[in-house]
Amino acid sequence: MSHPGQTRLLWIAAIGVPLLFVAIATLQRKMDDTTLAHTSDDEELMLTSGSAVRNISLGYDSLVADIYWTRSVQYYGSRAGVPEAKFDLLWPLLDITTALDSKLTIAYRFGAIFLSEPPPAGAGRPDLAIELVKRGIAANPDNWYLNGDLGFLYYWRIGDYPSAAAAYLQGSKKPNAPPWLGMMAARILEKGGSLETSRMIWSQIYESAQDKTVREKAKEMLLGLRAQEDEQQLDGIAEIYKKRFGHFPASASDLQDAGLVRGVPADPAGYPYVFGSNGESSLDPRSPVVIPPKINPAPAASK
Repeated sequence: MSHPGQTRLLWIAAIGVPLLFVAIATLQRKMDDTTLAHTSDDEELMLTSGSAVRNISLGYDSLVADIYWTRSVQYYGSRAGVPEAKFDLLWPLLDITTALDSKLTIAYRFGAIFLSEPPPAGAGRPDLAIELVKRGIAANPDNWYLNGDLGFLYYWRIGDYPSAAAAYLQGSKKPNAPPWLGMMAARILEKGGSLETSRMIWSQIYESAQDKTVREKAKEMLLGLRAQEDEQQLDGIAEIYKKRFGHFPASASDLQDAGLVRGVPADPAGYPYVFGSNGESSLDPRSPVVIPPKINPAPAASK
């Protein structure tokens, strides 16, 4: 005869597991139905709590977490780059995913990217991205990569340089952490927000990232930072040109003709820089280079 407890467990399995997969199937249908309706205001999840999903997963937490992570990627991918798209389900999906499997580090790392990217590339919620990565660090205390992600979010997304430095410093103390984490912490405290520091961070991301998309993003940012540095230098040269000729240069070739530069100044994509009537340089509208938003440098460290 079956033990009453075993019978009860079988009843829970018979009811709970089908209910779980019905909820997941319903979620998938809803995502499919709203793929073209990115601005829908009535998006919702049947199950919004990781603990609720865990209670009916009956030990299949990792499997269900993988399913929810796949749904998260699909959901983000169908909206990223679409004007006016909303990402209302993104945080609940990531919340459930990481509640089910706290060791699924890819969900923390890429989920933070999805959340922190400004619209229309992402949800524009660096606060939730920071919360997600902090959760990952707590669940994976020896993973220095997550500390690097946290430092990046503090530095690049919200300009909190002391917190960024602290995150990198904490990561530098973990097993197998690379030396550059400690160097990054010191650099940010000294020159947070400078082009030099930003370039150092993106260079490390480019060199260490294994994902092709992340490497391409890092390369794009490095080219943009190089163009930003070029523009700062060209603006100064334009001032010298004005003192000599009484007016600002009309084009980049004017600087070459005046002997102030060697060759016509061009951006990393090969397009000559253009000058406005106020002497400020900028990218040619046809250039594919994207200059990142400028961030304010941190105050100099006291000696």
